[in-house]
Order: sequence, then C-alpha cells, then structure tokens
Amino acid sequence: MDRERSLRRKFIRLAGELDERARRLSAAAEAEAIGHGGISLVSRATGLSRSTIRRGLRELQEGKRAGSDRVRRVGAGRKRRVEEDVELLPDLERLVDPGVRGDPESPLRWTIKSVRRLASELRAKGHRVSPQLVCELLHSLDFSLQSNRKVLEGARHPDRNAQFEFINARVKACLRRREPAISVDTKKKELVGRFKNAGREWNRKGRPPGVKVHDFLDPRLGKAIPYGVYDMGRNVGWVGVGVDHDTAEFAVATIGSWWRKLGSRSYPKASRLLIVADGGGSNGYRLRLWKWELHRLAVRTGLTISVHHLPPGTSKWNKIEHRLFSFISQNWRGKPLLTRTTIVSLIAGTKTKAGLHVHAYIDEREYPLKTVVTDDQMRSIHLVPDKFHGEWNYTIRP
Repeated sequence: MDRERSLRRKFIRLAGELDERARRLSAAAEAEAIGHGGISLVSRATGLSRSTIRRGLRELQEGKRAGSDRVRRVGAGRKRRVEEDVELLPDLERLVDPGVRGDPESPLRWTIKSVRRLASELRAKGHRVSPQLVCELLHSLDFSLQSNRKVLEGARHPDRNAQFEFINARVKACLRRREPAISVDTKKKELVGRFKNAGREWNRKGRPPGVKVHDFLDPRLGKAIPYGVYDMGRNVGWVGVGVDHDTAEFAVATIGSWWRKLGSRSYPKASRLLIVADGGGSNGYRLRLWKWELHRLAVRTGLTISVHHLPPGTSKWNKIEHRLFSFISQNWRGKPLLTRTTIVSLIAGTKTKAGLHVHAYIDEREYPLKTVVTDDQMRSIHLVPDKFHGEWNYTIRP
C-alpha cells in the first residue's frame, strides 16, 4: 500500500511534465522494476489501463528511443464528434444563424441563443453534445459573443452636410453681432421617486442605496420632463422641469421664461433670436403648434425669431446634447431622483471646468395634448421661409 501511495504521489507531481508517451513508458519502467504484480499495482496508482502499461513494456523491450516516433500512433485516440456525427455542424449553423442558412422557422430565431439552449436543441435533434462542445464548435465556425452596435444611421438626406454648414454660418454670424443664439431640446423623461438611476457613486462598502425593483410610475410623485435652453454664446443652461406633457406649448413656454428671466438681461439690445432645434419632438419643423407658439412669443417680446432645424437623424449633433444634457446626466448618476426638488437641485448644481452654469425651475402648469391650430391662425403668422430648405430654415417676425 505504501508503495502504491508513493507511486501515486510521484505521478501526480510529474503529471504536468509528461506527455502521453512519456507517462506510458515511465509507468512501464516502474512495473518492470516491481516485477510480479507490478502492472496491477502501477495501474491502480496511475490510473493507466493494464493494456497501456503492457504496450509501454513492449516499447521498452523493443528499445524504441524517446522522441523517435509519435506520441500516439496514426489514427489513435477518440474520434472528434463532428467526424462521427456529420450532421452536427450543419444543424448547429442552422440554429445559430437561421437567416443565412435559410431556416426562418428555427426554434431559436426569436429566443436567447445560449450554449445551453443550443445544446438542448441539438440533443432534441438526436446529437450527443454538451454546452462546452457547442462553445468549442461555435468558435471553430468563427462565431463569438457580441453585443449590438449602433452603426446604422438610416438614409442620409443629400443636403445633410449643407444644412450643417448653413446652420454653422448663421450661428457664427449671430454670435459675432453679440445676438442670442440658443440650442433647445427635451431631455429624457425621468420617473420621480426611489427608482434606479444609471451610474455609480461612492458609498460605504456593502451599503448601496436601495431602490425599487420595478420602474412603475408613482401617481403621487409623477414624472419629470426637462426641456433645456442652452445659450451658445455665454455657455449658460436653462432647464424647465415640466410635470404634464412634452408639447410645443411647453417648449416655447420654457424659451419664453428663459428670455424673461435671463436672455433679456444678458442681451438688452437684442432684436433677434436664433434657435437651433431638432427636426422632431415638441419642437419639430412640421408642428403647427410650435410655429404658432413662436409667433405668440415674437409678438410678446418684439423679437424676430430665426429657426434652424437639424436634418433628420442627426439629433445627437445638437449642441445642447453634449454641452448641457451630458453633464446633467453625469451630475446625477447613481442618485435616485426622489422628488422634483431633488431633480431641480441636481440640474442647477451642474458645473464644468469650461464655466457652464445652469438654472432650473419646476413648471407645474398643464399643457394639453392635441391642441388644434387652425388655418386662419397659420395664415396670421408672419413666417418667411429661407431660400435654402425653407421647411428647415425660416424666420417668424412680430
């Protein structure tokens, strides 16, 4: 027994250093040295079969030098499963990539294609596979784990770049004249309450703030709709946090409050206002209500309002997105937005090294949906379309 344990320890220590042939020959040499009963004892100690040890003895007796031939004889060893089962790879390809392989009714077409699920489906088809084997086969077929990637922008408008250049020239000219030029948009709506907010913040180890499991609207607290105005000349933000609906009336009301409280003081001699906005949403170029409310703002303030909309599919290029909204998101990352007051405080506390300052307030007024603007109202608007894409670029005079 002691000799058997000694041999076992010896072969365990050498396991990482011996290839298959060297292990076989070492076991045969030990059995030969023991003599009678040596094959059985070495077999129990090493786990090698008696036939393998006998083969090693034959090789020693024949005097074959180490390294003189292969570790295994040609054709030896277990055959690969794909050689035994010629339909395994084709069936796996049909499951994992049905669109390419022409199998639109694949049971995994609309399900999660994990290796366990794939192995289960393959076993149902009569194949003997494990999740590990499926993983190895997928790698051999040049598949890998990948996430979605945002690279498809959709159809590009032929005048997209020309519109950007047009807007850039108008904004630069406006700023040279020291006239107000603002970028506007609605930030993502937020649920108010103890809900998860993306990002991480420093807390005591093992004491993360607790939030609700499900993101269902709390009727008592409601939601927050931040609409922003970014002054491109002064690097100042103005955000109205609405509680009702994101409508064109709400958007222009926020612009109006910015002008009353901040813009008119910053630009006391201004007679014109330039607005850069997305092509859709509450400030979309097709919305009658947006133009009607801007007309009313022009009448109240005496400002001539020029509007330039970004081309379709380019909203992320709006200045307000990366000059204001991105920093607000960083400022409240990982913090539950418990109340509207919390939201306003976090927005107003947003600052950057470049000198950004932000003002915020709560707008508790109601903004009804589906407000109708009549043809007579539209005809009363003094709207002058620009020669270049008048649907995107236009001026509203008081």
